[in-house]
Amino acid sequence: MFQLTVRDHVMIAHSLPRPAFGPAQNLHGATFVVELTFRREQLGPDSIVIDIGEASSVLGAVLGDLNYRNLDEHPAFAGRLSTTEAVAQHIAERVAEKIATEHFVGIDVLLREHPDAWAGYRLDFD
Repeated sequence: MFQLTVRDHVMIAHSLPRPAFGPAQNLHGATFVVELTFRREQLGPDSIVIDIGEASSVLGAVLGDLNYRNLDEHPAFAGRLSTTEAVAQHIAERVAEKIATEHFVGIDVLLREHPDAWAGYRLDFD
């Protein structure tokens, strides 16, 4: 299995209004370092998983819709919590809409919200 990872970051605001989240129930900001990994069984005709520039552009476009936004007001999170896990899933699904998925077996999105804490989402393509 081959893989290629690109990284970017996104700055958001949100609240997690449930007792389980303690002080994060209140509106607060977060900066996520986002790692996007493309997985492929075989290299493409140019002996790459995906062009790094293309991968970075796709990730940047998806993050542009989230950057400096209050996710409490973002339509993608209406009626659902914008936990780190849910944001990772959202990013993966938006990336999948922008790429030719038949070339890949899947993608992984990892969001690092702290040097000691991160969450991710794996999206496998059929």
